[in-house]
Amino acid sequence: MNNAILLISCPDRRGITAAVTNFVYQNNGNIEHADQHIDAQTNTFFMRIEWALDGFRIARDAIAGKFSPIAKKFTMTWPLYFSDRLPRAAIFVSGHTHVLYDLLLRYKEKQFNCEIPLIISNRSDARHIADNFGIEYYEFAKTSKNKNSVEKKEIALLAQKGIDTIVLARYMQILSKNFVNRFPDRIINIHHSFLPAFAGANPYAQAYNRGVKIIGATSHYATPKLDAGPIIEQDTCRISHRDSIDDLKRKSMDLEKVVLARALRWHLERKILVYNNKTVVFD
Repeated sequence: MNNAILLISCPDRRGITAAVTNFVYQNNGNIEHADQHIDAQTNTFFMRIEWALDGFRIARDAIAGKFSPIAKKFTMTWPLYFSDRLPRAAIFVSGHTHVLYDLLLRYKEKQFNCEIPLIISNRSDARHIADNFGIEYYEFAKTSKNKNSVEKKEIALLAQKGIDTIVLARYMQILSKNFVNRFPDRIINIHHSFLPAFAGANPYAQAYNRGVKIIGATSHYATPKLDAGPIIEQDTCRISHRDSIDDLKRKSMDLEKVVLARALRWHLERKILVYNNKTVVFD
């Protein structure tokens, strides 16, 4: 597809929807998707609009300039995207590879509208997986002493490869504030639902010993505050007294794969707006 996508947020007032849709209509655009939401507590208007560029009277390089007066009138934040410009994503992984396998299989089946040119890890465990899928693999061993210097190398590599999205596929390293701030709302993380109640090395055993009845997974954007970023997607499943610790692990791993895949797909489709450490996820 050759479409334009606008993600809009601004103070709510009359006439926003009419102004945006008229801009598309008056320039011979065909709207393919449009969705909006108003946060009544903050009086904030959110909109995602996507239209076909085939026959659109404004050249794509001139769209931003032509739309700017409307954006200024309504004090909009309004990133503009084009569907034929593929995002470039890097996957970070450590020793747990179930999420990595799932992402790469979906990528191979063209479920993600992106390019994945490289995988970065602090270990060698997943190198053979990258080789099987024909993706470059970079290993950066990290310690508390070399963390800053290693992150500088990672950042340089990501810039060299034109990476704009990072997926933490069970990457068991804490990213520095400097690293996270270079990719605002572009680092997607996944973790099990046992946090913060069951933290530590063996949350499954802790949850089992407490007799939990529901487990889940959470995908969110990474922020400098660990596991506290804007939530994109969550899912759960029931647990009974018949489930063993291994059953909890298996069910949790299944949820992690599905939840992260959804979050990444919506991010790549430009369906997410972040505000006040929350997200609006458009249909």
